[in-house]
Amino acid sequence: MPLLIGTRGSALALAQAEKVIALLGDRGIDAEKVIITTQGDTASGVPLHEIGGQGVFVRALDEAILAGKIDAAVHSMKDIPAARPEGLVTSAILARDSPADYLAHTIPFGEIRVVGTSSTRRKAQLLRHNPLLQISPLRGNVDTRLRKLRSDEFDAIVLAEAGLERMGLDIPGRRLSPREFVPSPNQGTIAVVSRKGGEPERSTALLDDPATRRDVSFERTVMEVVGGGCFTPQGIYCTAGHLIAEILSLDGSRTVRREEDISSIEGARDLGRELRVAAGDLIREAYEQLGLK
Repeated sequence: MPLLIGTRGSALALAQAEKVIALLGDRGIDAEKVIITTQGDTASGVPLHEIGGQGVFVRALDEAILAGKIDAAVHSMKDIPAARPEGLVTSAILARDSPADYLAHTIPFGEIRVVGTSSTRRKAQLLRHNPLLQISPLRGNVDTRLRKLRSDEFDAIVLAEAGLERMGLDIPGRRLSPREFVPSPNQGTIAVVSRKGGEPERSTALLDDPATRRDVSFERTVMEVVGGGCFTPQGIYCTAGHLIAEILSLDGSRTVRREEDISSIEGARDLGRELRVAAGDLIREAYEQLGLK
């Protein structure tokens, strides 16, 4: 019997699941996709921080694995929360695609005034770059966001460059440097979650990329130690052990940033502890302003 690979139904999620299925096929493993609807898909008009953060995209798929409806699930790694249900394991982390954000726009760059994004990180980083920008909420899948851009609801929108590449989309705009616009932890990375033990874990583990797993593990360690969650404007990015982490005020006017080479999880914990102390006021302020005390 083929492995049943769960996925959300968006075009991007399907492209990611099909990539995993194709890679499994290259290794002689038969697999097929099963579409699972999540709360994050059905509540697309509500900011993520109001419905539980990025974990809303993962919960339904976790439950489907534990219920035996699917053998594994494909996720954007950045959507997977730190706390995981007993019995599940991230069996594979694929080689990372672009970690960068992409500013999609159809008017000249210098004329951009209204930018669509619901990410507190992206909003803060954009305002740090240009405090005169108007940042308006924008959620929905990639197709929905692009449709709103083309209908002139926004001058520009921010998307993950990796998602555009996976969907084969060539959109006018510009790549935002990961050094200046530090990405969300694990952005650009696809992960496979399966039941712990058994054939699904063994089969999907063949797709694991150790170098990417190491870098994203450092990023997640910093994120977990800092404890800001997806509500706090924070960027954390590691490549080949070089880690950049920053926390911003919601309006982008203040930033606490750390950058160094990391060689161990303990080194990542140390950097996270230092950042948490240094940026404690910004984290508390973000929670208060978002009503999350």
